[in-house]
Amino acid sequence: MRRRIVLALFVVSLLGSSAGWFIWRTHAAPPPWTDDMQAVAYANNHFALDLYAQLREEKGNLFFSPYSVHTALSMTAVGARGTTREQMLKVLHMPTDENKLLAAGDLGRFYATPRRGYELSVANALWGQRGDPWRSEFLEIQKTRFGAGFQEADFAGNPDGERQRINRWVEERTHDRIKDLLSPGQIARDTRMVLTNAIFYKGRWATEFDSAKTADAPFHLADETIVKVPMMHTNAKCGLGYEPDGTTMVELPYRTGEVSMVVMMPRFPDGLPALERTLTPEKLAGWLGGLKDRAELEVSMPRFKFESQFQLSKHLQALGMTDAFAMNIADFTGMASEFKEPITAVAHKAFVEVNEEGTEAAAATAVAVGVKSGHPPGFYVNHPFLFLIRDVKRGTILFMGRVEKP
Repeated sequence: MRRRIVLALFVVSLLGSSAGWFIWRTHAAPPPWTDDMQAVAYANNHFALDLYAQLREEKGNLFFSPYSVHTALSMTAVGARGTTREQMLKVLHMPTDENKLLAAGDLGRFYATPRRGYELSVANALWGQRGDPWRSEFLEIQKTRFGAGFQEADFAGNPDGERQRINRWVEERTHDRIKDLLSPGQIARDTRMVLTNAIFYKGRWATEFDSAKTADAPFHLADETIVKVPMMHTNAKCGLGYEPDGTTMVELPYRTGEVSMVVMMPRFPDGLPALERTLTPEKLAGWLGGLKDRAELEVSMPRFKFESQFQLSKHLQALGMTDAFAMNIADFTGMASEFKEPITAVAHKAFVEVNEEGTEAAAATAVAVGVKSGHPPGFYVNHPFLFLIRDVKRGTILFMGRVEKP
């Protein structure tokens, strides 16, 4: 019988939303930041650009958490062996050393620690077929390094009931922002394990937009159509950058300044595809490095809210992670003896809301195995743009997306 692994990933980002916030998993004190954790942050950012290069072929607005996907795949790679593991680590830009791989879990515990001024919470869980001979060392690593508790499941006897159970877990941990992450049929009787990762972020702007000034304004689409959108306005201290290719960037800090949103806008409304094609990890790092000096700016940008959903299997295979999805080739014997069933689905769903108060974002990933003069200068966001949310000090890209039509 074919058996399967499924990865389920979800993200919620509420950026300036007035909705209530919550904590999925917290730690009294974060682990100390280490060189290994910094290496994981760099690996995450390289992976973010690689995955975005695949996802940009999708139509319309786009939002995902490279951090969520990277974490879930790192959890899975712990149980991979042979070329399956080698390919996964290469795609993730992760070192082959086991301790360095496990630093991905330390990164999650670091970000799960409550902080003043914003909320960033991470939750992981394993759902394994009841009675299967799971390796105790694999489960222990998932628990102690990734904070992933093990939940017995009856996929063989009640696959759709377990799918609904996992979806309820996701809904609870995203305050009902992410619903129906796993679709009917994604969990089958031959599913062996589902790994879930959830990330939630809510931050308030360091300088909020004045809701009294929000008004409909023109937004120029790539096809030269003009639509009216709710445009927000503020005067704030922001990082500003101009690049030779015409790209303009602004960095909007959230309270405490530890996390920020970076908006990247091409010179012309139809310039987003060219910006996407030429954006590399090295170029992005250089651009972000030039945003350190902040100046008083008049900033106008649209209010927006949307959701994205992806099945990432084909995108990960295109990046070189092929063995993990291949029947009779995949090797996950680090999870259980003689466990050579492939990943059959990597489901990722993400939600983002940006308004006058700040940002709210959430994402989830599931992996199934077996399955003016005298005025400050201005930044006017009036055509399609890219954006990302990052840890300013350590550089980790937590969320990334584009807005073609608010």
